[in-house]
Amino acid sequence: MPEGHVFQTIKAILHIFYALFIVVPYYYLEALVTLFRPKNEPKSVKGEIVLITGTGHGIGKLLAIKYAQEGAIVVAWDINEELNTQTVHHIQKLGYKNIYGYKVDVSNRQNVMETAEKVRNSVGEVTILINNAGIMPHHSFLEHTEAEVRRIMDVNVMANFWTLQAFLPAMKQNNHGHVVSLSSMAGLVGLKNLVPYNASKFAVRGLMDGLYEEFRRSPNNNIHFTTVFPYMVDTGLCKNVEITYSTIFEMMKPEYVVEKLFEAQVNNRRYVSIPKIIGYFITLKTVFYPEKAANYFTDNLRTDLLSDITPESKGQSNGDQNNSK
Repeated sequence: MPEGHVFQTIKAILHIFYALFIVVPYYYLEALVTLFRPKNEPKSVKGEIVLITGTGHGIGKLLAIKYAQEGAIVVAWDINEELNTQTVHHIQKLGYKNIYGYKVDVSNRQNVMETAEKVRNSVGEVTILINNAGIMPHHSFLEHTEAEVRRIMDVNVMANFWTLQAFLPAMKQNNHGHVVSLSSMAGLVGLKNLVPYNASKFAVRGLMDGLYEEFRRSPNNNIHFTTVFPYMVDTGLCKNVEITYSTIFEMMKPEYVVEKLFEAQVNNRRYVSIPKIIGYFITLKTVFYPEKAANYFTDNLRTDLLSDITPESKGQSNGDQNNSK
C-alpha cells in the first residue's frame, strides 16, 4: 500500500475514534443538558406569507385556518376551485382577511410557475411553504394502473420540486424562509397496499434531507426544513382500515396533526413523527434482527389499509382524487 494511502487510513481511523468517543458523547451530554434548560420562545408567524397546498379540505384547510389565526398572510392552493373557495370564505367569515385562494394543479410545473408569479405580484414573496397536497390510492401493487402510479408520483413528489423551484430562490436570496413537507409513516416503513405511495413518501423524505444538507452548509443559513411523518389521519383518505390494537393506535384527528405540525414549524424542528410513539415503534422494528423477529412485530401490531377497490369501482382509476390531505 502506498505511503499516502497508509497515512490516510490511519487518519480516518483516528477521526472515527475521535468522533465516537469525544464528539458524540459531548453532543449527547449537550442534548441532555438542553432538556433541563428553559425552552426558547417559538418564532412568530405574524406577517409571514404562508403558502399551503391542498387547502380544499382536511389537513390543508385546517392549516390555513391555524396560520390565519396566528396572524400570517395565507395563500391557499388547491386543484378543486369550489372547495378552495369555501376554505377562503370560511376563514374570511372568521374575521381573517389576509387569505388568498388560487386554483392550481401542483403536479403541473407550468401552472405552478404561472400561479407563483401571480402570488408574488398580488401578495408578495412566500416565506413559509407547506407542501401538503397528496393522494393515496391503496390497493395491491399489481392492481395499480400506469396512469395511477404516474399521478401518485406527480402529485406527491414532483409537485414538491415545482413549488420549491418557484419559491425557494427568493427565500435563499433573502436568507429567510421555512419549508414544511408532509411525508408519512409510509415514508419510514413499507406498508401493504401502499407500494407507490410508500415510494412517493420515501422520496419526499430524501428530497427534504438533501435540501437540509445543502443549506446547512451555507454560512449563516436561516432557511429551515421540517419533514412531517403522520400516522393515519381521519380525513377520508384512509378507507378500510385494519388495526390490531385500535385503542392504542387509533386514527388521529386532523386538528391534532395540525397543532403538532405548527408546533414543529415554529420551533424549527427538522423531523416530527405524529404521534411520537408510532415513530418509536417503527425505529424499534428497524433494529430487530433476525428478520423474522421484525415480521412477528409487524404481524401482531398491525395497522393496515385494506384495498380501496370494490366490485363497483373495479377498472376505475383512483388517480383523480382531490389532491389534498
